[in-house]
Parts: sequence; structure tokens; C-alpha cells
Amino acid sequence: MKSKLKLKNIIKEMNLKIIAGSDGLDKAVENEMICRPGMEFAGFFDFYESNRIILIGTKESSFFASLDEKIARERLNYLFLQKPPAFVFSKNVAVPEIFIELGNLHNIAVLKSDLKTTAISSKLYSYLQELLAERVCVHGTLLDINGMGTLIIGKSGIGKSETALDLIKRGHQLISDDLVEIVEKEPGNLIGMAPEILRRYIEIRGIGIVDVVKMFGAAAYRTKKSVRLVVELEKWDQDKYYDRLGLETEKIKYFDTEITKILIPVLPGRNVALLVEAAAMNEKLKIFGYFSAKEFTDRVNKLAAGEENYDNI
Repeated sequence: MKSKLKLKNIIKEMNLKIIAGSDGLDKAVENEMICRPGMEFAGFFDFYESNRIILIGTKESSFFASLDEKIARERLNYLFLQKPPAFVFSKNVAVPEIFIELGNLHNIAVLKSDLKTTAISSKLYSYLQELLAERVCVHGTLLDINGMGTLIIGKSGIGKSETALDLIKRGHQLISDDLVEIVEKEPGNLIGMAPEILRRYIEIRGIGIVDVVKMFGAAAYRTKKSVRLVVELEKWDQDKYYDRLGLETEKIKYFDTEITKILIPVLPGRNVALLVEAAAMNEKLKIFGYFSAKEFTDRVNKLAAGEENYDNI
């Protein structure tokens, strides 16, 4: 699923000043990448992508000012004719009059930042990447369990939200309930968040919609978290084999990133929240280099081989 952003929302978030082209603020921005038009000002347009916001810093501005006036107008007019979302000037760059003229003519926003080029480039790119990157929606509940972004999945009615509520009561944080949007910032880094309308809310059958911030305080909720573990809840099946040692590692893949997936069977009387909490902390220990199941089996094998005795354990 590919997202879009209204230019006026970007202007508000980035604290940009509108210099010209105020009739073009309702444009949708779809590309998270930014164009620095040095090659375009030099007359090379072969790889120009017109759906990128154009950022002009000191270098681009100085080069543009060095061009012959006629050539500069021709090249700039070509850029405006391609209908980019907007032109953004960094703090120390004066906006030439020709940009104001063409911005108003073509209804393309010309904007000014109060940040220097590197700062606005980094901030704008991070913002666009997070909100415009391709995302998948997963039916489940995402929590921050002692720093481990843990996604709980399972069939409807298995108890995901009830488990989440118990974990929140234990001091952990809700990120999203029922539907989780996952974005891959880069391979190996999955970010989970809630759709805007679901933020802070959790649905409990028989009770209804609960605002966790109002009920448990601001510390019970956070807006996003790296997803490091998936826990699947399923109804206990007595005919199914369940890993008892924890040596078998199952993976689940989102985009180009694989993360650990753990299956927890649900039975009446089992404290599922405690089990999910233990699974998250055990995975965190593995990330830190401690694998208790492997250490246990290594010791058993050494005892069986006579390499250790019980007095040394």
C-alpha cells in the first residue's frame, strides 16, 4: 500500500514559509525522495523525476546564479512545466524573483525553510520516508515490552486485545490494537504504528473501546516502535507438536526483513500475558547473545559425554 501526503501538511510539519504558488498547496506528494537539481540546472534531464520535491541549497543556488539569464530561464521553466510538487529553499538561500514569477504562473509552491540545507534535507527526507514508504497492514496488536517491539497475531477472538490490556497494566506500552501498519525504513528495520483513527484505543469484547492514555496514563502509549518479534496465539491442539526447548527458530518475513516468530498455544488457565512477556524478554536476551536453550542442551550433551559432572553445574 502506497501512501500520499498533502503538500500543505508537509508545509505545516516542516514549518515552511510560503513564498509563491499558494494555489498549489493541495497537491499530493507520493515520492519520499528529494531532488537536488544541480544536474538539471546544468541542462541534463535524463534521470529527472518530476514527482519529487525540489530542494535548493547554497550550491544549487550559486550555480543557477552563474548561468546566462536566458539559459537559466529556459531550464527552470522546463522544471516548472514538469509540475513538481514544490520548490524548497534552505535558510541561507535568497529566493530569486524568477522562481516567484514561475511559481505563481504555474501554481507550484515555492517555499522557504528556516533550516540550513543539510538539516532540512535530512528532516524532510526522514519525514517523507516514514509517511510515504510502502506499508503492509497486519491484523494484530503491537506493544513495546521492555524495549522489544512485539506483534501479537492470531485468529479473531483468541484474546490478543485482552492479553495486550494485561501487558499494559504490567507497565508495557501499546502502539496499535487490531490493525498495525508496518513500514520498512531499510532492510532489517521494520517500524510499526497505528492508523491515525486507532491511536491510543484498544477494543475489549464485552467492554468496548478503551482509551489507554485516559485509563493508564500517557506512559501506556507510544506512537511507533521497531518490530523485533512476532508472537502468534493459537488454540491448543493436543495432536500438534509444540517446541518445548526453544531450539527451533521460525521466521516471518515482511518486505525484505525476517524476524523471529513464536507460537504460543492458548489453554484455559494459562497466563498468556506472562508468556508473551517471557517470550519478548527471552528474545531480547538472544539479541544480546545469550541463548538459554542452547546453553542447556550443550550442558546436557557434555554430561552425557562425561565432559562435565553434576558437581560443576
